[in-house]
Amino acid sequence: MPSALDAALRDAVETFVVQLRELFQRSALEMVQSALGGGEAPAPRRGGRRTAPTGGAVAGGARKKGAKRSPEELEGLVSNLLAYVKKNPGQRIEQIGAGLGLATKELALPAKKLIADKQLRTKGQKRATTYFSK
Repeated sequence: MPSALDAALRDAVETFVVQLRELFQRSALEMVQSALGGGEAPAPRRGGRRTAPTGGAVAGGARKKGAKRSPEELEGLVSNLLAYVKKNPGQRIEQIGAGLGLATKELALPAKKLIADKQLRTKGQKRATTYFSK
């Protein structure tokens, strides 16, 4: 038979869990919005009703994760990469990515295309590979 103390403790724990969950949700929402360049997070909703998740609408015309890049976007990356390597020869892909503000994963295909077209040459292996224009 639960006592009044047990009920009070259970209520206090449940209240704490609800507050903690709201705090985590607010924090996660703020992180996502700051990553997407949005403003301040909206106030959290209170209440017991939950809404179903909405469809995967992509903000700002960006690609979904794993989606192919358009040929125009890929061509733009190729030309940006070639121009950067001409101005900064002998850099590794990490340095090039930092200079262009892109992840190295985004530069892999454009670099391969330029090497195949013999517009770039490389020296070294794996992460020590340095890039030069021809």
